[in-house]
Amino acid sequence: MFEKNVIERGRPDLAVAARKRALELRAQKYGAGSEPERQCLEAVYAYEGVLSARNGKATRDLRTWQLIKRHGIIGAVERTVNRDPDVTGYPALCELGLEDYAFEEVVVRHPDLFSAASVECSRTRIDGWKAPG
Repeated sequence: MFEKNVIERGRPDLAVAARKRALELRAQKYGAGSEPERQCLEAVYAYEGVLSARNGKATRDLRTWQLIKRHGIIGAVERTVNRDPDVTGYPALCELGLEDYAFEEVVVRHPDLFSAASVECSRTRIDGWKAPG
């Protein structure tokens, strides 16, 4: 509600802060066991925001939640960054001011928790996204 109100009043900076706080609260509620797990959960919730905006209604990322149930949050993110990327996901996160919530960003911030191949794949994608042109 706060996010909607500040957008209507021309304060997109506060809207981004509200989005980030909402992601943090949802991840805390889920019960992350560590800081990296919390960041991974925030990334899931951020991506669900992208899906919801794209679909015009609340949309859960069922594929990732199934991976989390089977492999845990770190294992799910590992598998997610190693599959074909959603080419519209990162630009949509950028539009929301949430580019730091891409799965690849979390992997690069915590390289000791992921395979070398996942870290390299994530770095390559991030470099490609941020390259001019």
